[in-house]
Amino acid sequence: MAAWIDRTETLIELDRHPARLVGLDTEFMRTDSFAPKLALVQIEIDGHVALIDPLADIDLTPLGTRLGDAQTISIMHSASEDLDALSPLLPNSLGCLFDTQIAAAFAGLGAGLGYQKLVLTVCEVDLPKGETRSDWLQRPLSASQLEYAAQDVVHLPALHTALSARLAERGYADWHAQDCARLVERARHREPELQPQTSYRGAADWTRPQQALLRRVLIWRDTTARRIDKPRPWILDDPRVLDFSATPPADLNDLAERARGLRALRGAERQELFDVLRRPLAEEELEFEAIPPAADGEERRVIRALKEIVTARAAELDLPEGLLCSRRHLETLYLSRQWPRALEGWRREILHDALTAQLAESRKG
Repeated sequence: MAAWIDRTETLIELDRHPARLVGLDTEFMRTDSFAPKLALVQIEIDGHVALIDPLADIDLTPLGTRLGDAQTISIMHSASEDLDALSPLLPNSLGCLFDTQIAAAFAGLGAGLGYQKLVLTVCEVDLPKGETRSDWLQRPLSASQLEYAAQDVVHLPALHTALSARLAERGYADWHAQDCARLVERARHREPELQPQTSYRGAADWTRPQQALLRRVLIWRDTTARRIDKPRPWILDDPRVLDFSATPPADLNDLAERARGLRALRGAERQELFDVLRRPLAEEELEFEAIPPAADGEERRVIRALKEIVTARAAELDLPEGLLCSRRHLETLYLSRQWPRALEGWRREILHDALTAQLAESRKG
C-alpha cells in the first residue's frame, strides 16, 4: 500500500530512511505550458512506496536535498522528461542517476524499451496501462491512478538489481554510468538553442539576411515561450515562422490576419513579434551558422559509409546501433567536420579514428 504524502512533517519522516537507493518517477502535465507542471512524485525507499503531492501546501526541500545528494542513487526509467519536471526541486540537478531504459539497452534487451515491457521481461509482471493519459492535476486522484503511480516505482529496485548484474557481466557498467551522468548534466544546463535555424534545411537557399531574420524569430519564440510559459506552437508554429521570416507583415493588421488561430500570440506578444520582424538587422546578427543545404548525392554517400562503420561496431559490441551513434550525429560530423559533443566519452574511444578516417578518405575522392 502506497502512502499518500501531502504534509511536510510526513515527508521529513519518510526522509529518515537511510537507504542510498531511491526508486523515483513523476507524473506531470504539459498540454498548455512550456514547462511541465509537476503533478505527482513517486518514490520507493527500502520497500516503502510513497506518493508525494506537490500541489499540496508542502515543503519539498527535504526531498530535493536528498535527491541532489551525490550519495543518493535515483533509479528512474527514461529520466529525461522527469528531470525536467523535477528541476524546480533540484537546483543542482540529481546526485546520481541509474536509468533503467539506458541500462536495458546496454544489457542487450533492446533500445528504447518502455517501462511496462521491461518489467514484464525482467520481473515477469504484466502492468496495467490504463492511466497513461490521465489528468494527473485533478484531485482527488482515482484508485486506479494511485495504483498505476505506485506500480511505476515498485519494480525499480528489482530492475536495478537485475540490470546491474547484466551490465557487470557484459562489461558495460562504466559506459552506462557515463551516459546517465551525461543525461543529468544536460538537464542541469538545459539552455535555449543558439543556432536554431540550422534545423530548417528547407531555408538553406535563403539569403543571409533572411536566415538571420529566421534565427532572430526562432530565438524570440523560444524566449517568449519560456517567459509566458506557453508551448512554442501556440505562439508561432513552424509554417508561420517560415512565412513571416520570408515575407514580414507590412503592418500589425497584416500580422493579425496571418496569425489567426495562434492561441498565445496576443496583445503585447503580437507587437513584440512585429517589432522583431521589422527591426533592421544589426551587423553582429549576420554572424551566425548558415543553414546547411539539403542533402545531395555526395552527402548521402558519405553518411551511408559512416553508418556502415557504426553498424559494424555495434554488431561487434552487441549493442543497439542507435545507442552507439544516431544518424543525426553523423550528419553533424559530416557538415561541421568537428567531433560532436554527444559522441564524447566512450563513444569517441571506439568510433573516432574509424569515422574521421572515412571522412578524410571521402574528401580525397
